[in-house]
Amino acid sequence: MKKKITIYDRGKKITKTVSVIPFRYIIAVLISILEILSIIGIVVLLTIYIPYFYILIYATIILLVIGIIGSHDNPDYKIPWILVVILLPIIGMMLYFIFNERKLPKRFLKKYHKHFNSLIYDDSKNHQELEETDKLISTYAKGLCKISGTHLYKNTKLEYYKIGEEMHQSILKELEKARKFIFLEFFIIEKGVFWNSILEILKTKVQEGVEVKVVYDDFGCMNTLKGNYYKQLREFGIDCVLFSKLKAAADGEFNNRSHRKILVIDGLVAFTGGVNIADEYINEVTRFGHWKDTGIKLEGEAVKELTKLFITDYYINLKKDVELDYSKYYVQNIKNANSYVIPFGDGPNPIYVENVGKNVIINILNQAKEYAYITTPYLITDNEVLKTIQNTALRGIDVRIITPHIPDKKIVFELTRSNYDVLIQSGVKIYEYEPGFIHAKSYVSDDTLGMIGTINLDYRSLTHHFENGVWIYNDEVLIDMKNDFLETLSKSILIEHKMLKVSPIRKLFRSILKLFSPMF
Repeated sequence: MKKKITIYDRGKKITKTVSVIPFRYIIAVLISILEILSIIGIVVLLTIYIPYFYILIYATIILLVIGIIGSHDNPDYKIPWILVVILLPIIGMMLYFIFNERKLPKRFLKKYHKHFNSLIYDDSKNHQELEETDKLISTYAKGLCKISGTHLYKNTKLEYYKIGEEMHQSILKELEKARKFIFLEFFIIEKGVFWNSILEILKTKVQEGVEVKVVYDDFGCMNTLKGNYYKQLREFGIDCVLFSKLKAAADGEFNNRSHRKILVIDGLVAFTGGVNIADEYINEVTRFGHWKDTGIKLEGEAVKELTKLFITDYYINLKKDVELDYSKYYVQNIKNANSYVIPFGDGPNPIYVENVGKNVIINILNQAKEYAYITTPYLITDNEVLKTIQNTALRGIDVRIITPHIPDKKIVFELTRSNYDVLIQSGVKIYEYEPGFIHAKSYVSDDTLGMIGTINLDYRSLTHHFENGVWIYNDEVLIDMKNDFLETLSKSILIEHKMLKVSPIRKLFRSILKLFSPMF
């Protein structure tokens, strides 16, 4: 399959045709569909030709509905599955068994815990100092560390990037300094100005003896890279693995993608944020108007935590497990700073029992005393988060949210706008970024507390994907985030209640989408 894209070379507009969806992915999807249809077909035939089997099937459906109702799942997830199971008795039941259980392979879990627990860091002194500064914030920090398996850090310098272009240039400068290792993990990598500029440095660093490892998500790069592109990187001397390589299997594992964005250099510097390595993120390619994204650089002790996340993601996707000398990666690097930082990971159960990103967002909103500012490309969240946003505004807090004005996915945009009405009625001010698409995932309140990372306000990001973020308390970078929000606000449209009127058909369409959105 082919598609046309527009790139800019020295200011000159160029249109070129590129290949999308490599053959390997098409075969995997077709085999998976065939497997699903075969399973459903066999069950249907047994139901038709064996009367007692028909009774067994419907008894199973009744028990299944009771089980869904009595489960500990979020109610938002229960309702659509109950409807599917009841309205499509046999097909719905089989789809539930195949896709609802998002189990991870045992080999995956075993290696994950081994590498995830490789970082030993005593943060008790930091917790004690934070408790003396702000006891309530301290309890939230302890809770976050507990549910995410991370640590509370000081002595970390932060730098905020209000646009992808700034982050790109900073990345190139830091990569040139690399002497020991470079770890790079992104959901999307696409050939172009951004990736080519990085790749040239990586190839040079390999020749200099620097250890270079790359992880990219197999599904995320399905239409941006050739199916065997990882082999080409290996030929350059770059150690590369695919995160959760797609295979022909009818199960829910394809949901567990790595949406993380992590770059670690020598254990001294780390980058994260919303920016993927593709030209639209630095406005070399214009697809949805101006692309607004944000990122952050860490220098100091907290880099260890992002190093740990990368090491874990790399080695769980390596076919063979290996013994590592972790000490060469967890470098001691102290930058004097009085702020508190918690880099954390998030992902599916059972690796993360709680929804870490969701927990952080709710706590930031609950802690707000004056304002809470949010930027998110999508606003498709469950009732719990929605109610927290509403209640924060109803307390008299200045709650403002910026979403895109030009969507990247029209159906998702319809779902985002379907949540505007109830939030505006509660006093939330919603803006759309008029120049184009805002991909930033930033949360800041009261100049003292915030989070930046890869976590969107949508079901997939909050529940299924492997994500990462940085929780920040009492750092000047929060003022930078606030000022950038206010600057972005000046380029955005305030959504008023009178602008939300839609036709009855469109309203019905949105309601149906909203009902089934938790399943996807």
